[in-house]
Amino acid sequence: MSLTNYGVVFVNVPSLDEAKVIAKSLAESKLAACVNIFPVHSIYNWEGELCSEDSYNLLIKTDLDKFDILESKLRELHSDEIPEIIGLPIVSGYAPYMQWMAEQIKD
Repeated sequence: MSLTNYGVVFVNVPSLDEAKVIAKSLAESKLAACVNIFPVHSIYNWEGELCSEDSYNLLIKTDLDKFDILESKLRELHSDEIPEIIGLPIVSGYAPYMQWMAEQIKD
C-alpha cells in the first residue's frame, strides 16, 4: 500500500466543545479517519502581544489529496481568525492500521 497520500493535520482550537464539533464533522464527512484531541498550552505572539493560553490540539488522520476540502471545512468551523492548519505526510505506518484508515476516508 502506498502511503504517499496519507498524512496528519494539526489544528489547535480554543475549547473542548469546539474540538468535539470539528472532530465529529470531519469523521462524519469522511475527511478524517480519526481525530485525536489533546489538551495543550500554547505560548505565541499575536498582534504584538505575547499570549499564553490553554487550548486543544486536533491530530487529524486523513488523505492529503483532500487537504483543500479539509482546510475549507476547518476554516468554516474554526473560531479563530487565522487557524493553525498544518499537514504532514505519513512516511511509514502499520499496514493493517493504514488499510483501516484508507477505508474510513475513501469516497
